[in-house]
This record gives sequence, C-alpha cells and structure tokens, in this order.
Amino acid sequence: QVQLVESGGALVQAGGSLRLSCTASGLTLRVVNLGWFRQAPGKEREGLSCITYSGTTYYADSVQGRFTISRDNTKNTLYLQMNSLKPEDTAVYYCALVGGYPSCSLNPASVNVWGQGTQVTVSS
Repeated sequence: QVQLVESGGALVQAGGSLRLSCTASGLTLRVVNLGWFRQAPGKEREGLSCITYSGTTYYADSVQGRFTISRDNTKNTLYLQMNSLKPEDTAVYYCALVGGYPSCSLNPASVNVWGQGTQVTVSS
C-alpha cells in the first residue's frame, strides 16, 4: 500500500524559510513522478512543483525562484525548500504521486495518491 506522509509545516514570519519533507512507503521514489500542492482556505488546490522519475523539475509561476523540489532516493523522501515566504503562501501543503509521464503534471486531477497534508502559516 502506497503511503505519503508530510512533515515540516510550521508558523513562520514573512521572508523566512521552511523545508517540507514527504516520506514514502510502498513505492520507490526514483521510478515515479512526485509533486507538491497546496490548498488555502476557500481556494482550490493548486500544483506548485513536480519532479519526474528522471529528475526533471517543474514549477508554477507563483513559486518559481523561491521554492525548490528535490528528493533523496536513499531515504525515499521528497523535499520542498521554501524561501522568501509570503503571507499568501499560507495553506495546507500536500505531496502526491502524480501522472503526466514522461513529464509530470501540476494538475490536481492527475494525482494518484495524496499525503495527509501539513499546515504552513506565514505571518506578516
């Protein structure tokens, strides 16, 4: 059974940084596409970044240059390094197993498995 568990969410001041982690079980990261999504209160879930099985990365315009996706295959863990955080980044952040092969998709409709989410709150 595939399971994704996020961690690292916290309350942080604007301009600060956080690193989210997503530990996977039941699958091997290096052979799948993975992504990070978020959902703010009253808003639709949006795709932020994804990484293909071959290591190619994609970013939404809203986080390009501030967020970095990476993975550690030895730890079977996906990361999202978030810098220069803004109050509008406040949301529940989810990691996910995504489709879109051979690239990867930032469309939530492409997600096959979701993690449970971790809360990120950015204060002004």
